[in-house]
Formats: sequence, structure tokens, C-alpha cells
Amino acid sequence: MTEGRRRREAMSKVDTAWLRMEKPTNLMMITGVLMFGQRLSIEALRTLIAERFLAFRRFRQKAVDGGTSCHWETDADFDLEWHVRLTALPGAAGTAELQRLVSQLASTALDHSKPLWQFHLVENYNGGSAMISRVHHCYADGIALIQVLLSLTDVSPAPAPDENLAEAWLKQDGEKITRRFFYPGQRQVDQAMKLGGKMIDGSLALYRDPSLATVLAREGGEIARELAQALTLSDDPPTAIKRPLGVIKRCAWAEPVQLDEVKAVGRALGCTVNDVLLACAAGALRDYLHECGEDPDGLTLRATVPVNLRPLEHAKKLGNHFGLVFLELPVGEANPVARVMAVAENMNRIKSSRQALMTFGALATLGMTPTPVQRMALDLFSRKASTVATNVPGPQMPLYLAGVPITEFMFWVPQTGSIGVGLSILSYQGRVHFGLIADAKSIPDPGWVTRRFAQQFETLLYAVLMEDWSDAIEPGDVQDTLRRLSAHS
Repeated sequence: MTEGRRRREAMSKVDTAWLRMEKPTNLMMITGVLMFGQRLSIEALRTLIAERFLAFRRFRQKAVDGGTSCHWETDADFDLEWHVRLTALPGAAGTAELQRLVSQLASTALDHSKPLWQFHLVENYNGGSAMISRVHHCYADGIALIQVLLSLTDVSPAPAPDENLAEAWLKQDGEKITRRFFYPGQRQVDQAMKLGGKMIDGSLALYRDPSLATVLAREGGEIARELAQALTLSDDPPTAIKRPLGVIKRCAWAEPVQLDEVKAVGRALGCTVNDVLLACAAGALRDYLHECGEDPDGLTLRATVPVNLRPLEHAKKLGNHFGLVFLELPVGEANPVARVMAVAENMNRIKSSRQALMTFGALATLGMTPTPVQRMALDLFSRKASTVATNVPGPQMPLYLAGVPITEFMFWVPQTGSIGVGLSILSYQGRVHFGLIADAKSIPDPGWVTRRFAQQFETLLYAVLMEDWSDAIEPGDVQDTLRRLSAHS
């Protein structure tokens, strides 16, 4: 075998679909931002990336579209300094300036002549530093990339040589914390596939041959019915957040809310944390439509929600192994409690379906089709939703990167086709962070929406407390919460 052939690897069908999905109006990057309480040096970051990130051989490879097929090819001219870059913020170097920089980078395509990833170290942010990461979706899905990013971190400023994040988690909480974080959708997948003890075997079969034909062969008529139902869904209505796309993205994130309070609301209403948070996001969108002069009453908008299908033993492998489901967001519901109940009902309906498997197989099949056919099919699906929504329960202990404490972090997955809005919810250290990425023609100031997220949660929390569901909240928390809400009003 020649050296050139040794440096090439075939790209999976699903990864090929994500590579070819990119267009100027929607770049296929997963964008993340980490904030640090202290200054981080570029030398320390480059050393860390070289040791841990590049331990994944894939990140030294370019994604090459050969027309008839795509492949991975080792970059003979790989330059770490090009991929890990230093920058600085102007003026006050605060949140507004960092959001502006994240927005600019989220609107800028990666160089396809090189491996499709970059880290940008912001040396001056609120007295510390920040890091913006951009990785093309063809390398991995969000679940895998979050694990890769967490592999850069430690649970102490100066860890022992043999200490690592996964081992520390396992010592504290056993396997359950790994499953809860890396497989937030696993319970839903278990129910949706209805395979019981055969769950892993079924996932492995799909992992080896993720084609629609294989999915249909294994799941038969039910998957075919899901596909037919998805194709016949009505298009989402045109609103202020679903307009023809431009090429500029805007990013913003909200002040965090307390995770314990979110859990208390979920217990009171008999719903999940995910139901509560997505209902608050729907309420923030409702407020925005009102601000734009539209009447959202009675309106339902769909979000596409990623569901992990990755087998547990493939946790550290890159690539894409997830499906998408269509979730109806009740933005037309004015009552915050009723809105949570509606989200919960819609989520329960999805859990008994096979939508995730259907979309996973469809993506694999699209990876084998010519680009024009793929874009036509993606446009057909994307017309049926107005946003992409992700919710990842993150680690609740403090993390460190190169010895520097991480204070906050946020990420956004790309939108596809004609979808121009992405909602991201992530919990870390007992707080829930809400972020939004949006096409500038749809939402010129996403901060307007993110600020309403916390307000929506406060309204919901107050409604729950006033309806005397306080027995779901720990003793003493009710009065403390009411005092806090009073102070905010």
C-alpha cells in the first residue's frame, strides 16, 4: 500500500451528509464558548490541544469531497498555530464584546483546505480569558464533541498525572453520571426502540450499517410510517423567526437560573427538567413574536431535537450517530404552567415513536445522493420546523482547563436548510445556561430573547409557588425563593 493510500480513509454516509449540508446561509459548525475566571496562556492551550485533542487522529485529517464519495485525508502541512489562535476583545472586553466575536466566528466558514476546526483564545475577558471553539459537524455529533472538549478538562487545578475527568466522575457517582451526561436521550431511545435487553445489539447493528434500508429492514412498517408522517407534516408558518436566511449569525446567552429551582418546578408539575426548560424557551419566543407585532396566540412551532443513538461502547468514537425528532413548542399558550404541561405531553408522544431512527437512516441515505438531491430533501424537512433545540445536562462539579477554572460554557449546534434559529440549554455547577444563535435577518438582537428566558422561568416559578405546590420544594426554599423573586421585581 502506498503512503498516500494509507493517509486516506473512507467517510461514513452520515458524516458525508453533514459535510455536504453546508451552505453560506447555514455553516455546519458546532460552536462553543468557555469562560475562565483567570488568564489562560496561548502556550498552555496549545500544549493541551497537542496532547489531548490531537490524541484523536481524526483532527489531523481534512474532509475531502471527491464528488462521487468523500474521504478523510491526513494534512501533510498541519500547523497547530493556525488551528489554535490568539485574539483580544476591544473596549470593555465584557459579555457584549465576547458575544459579538462569537457571532462573527459563527458566521465565518472554516477553511476546507485544512482540518475543519479552530480554537480562538480570547486573552482578555472580564478579568480572565475565554475560548471559542469551532468544529465542523462532519467530524462528530454534539454528544461526542462535548466529550472531546471535556477530555481537555480536569477536576482540580493541578491533577495527578494519572487523574482524569472520567475516573473522577466514576469514583463519585459510578456509571450513572456518565450515562446521564453523555446519554441524556438514552431512556427515550430505549422506549422508542422498544428493544429491552437487545438495545445495545440493535444500536451496534445500526452503527455498522447506518442506512435507511437497514433501519427499514429492522424496524419495518413503523419506520416507514414515521417517514411518511414526517413528509406530510405541514410547513411551519412564516413568522418573525422563520424568514429567508442571510449569511450573518448572532449569538447571545442569558444570565443562568438555578438548577435546584428548575428541578423543584419539575417535581411540582410531575414533569422533567427538560420539559420545564423548553417551555421557558417557548415562552421567550412567544414574547419575541409579541415584540415584533405578531399575535402568537394558538400558534405552535416545531423544533428539531437531537436524540443520541450511540452505543455505550462507542462513547469515545467520533462521527455522527444521532437522530432528530420534531417537537411541537406551544408558543401560543399564554399560561406558563399549561405551557409546561403541553411540552411534556408532546415529549411523551415522541417517546413512543421511531422518529429518531427514521431521521438517522434518512441522513445516511442522503449521504449517498448527489448534493442537489440532498439539499432539496433537507429543505423539505427544514420547512417543517422553525428552530433546533438542544438540552445537555452537564457536570455539576467545577472543571479546570490547563489549571484555569471554567466559570461558564455554552455551545450551539448548526441549523440546517431554511432553519435560522438554534436554542441551547446546558447545566453546569448547579446553574442552567440558555443560549441562542440566530440568523440576523430573523432575530437581529438575540439578547432580547435570552433575557426573556430567565423572566419566563421566574414567572413559572412564582405561579407554581402561588398554586401551593410548595410541598415539592425543600423546606425553607419557598420563602427564600419568594424573597429572591421579590427582590428581582
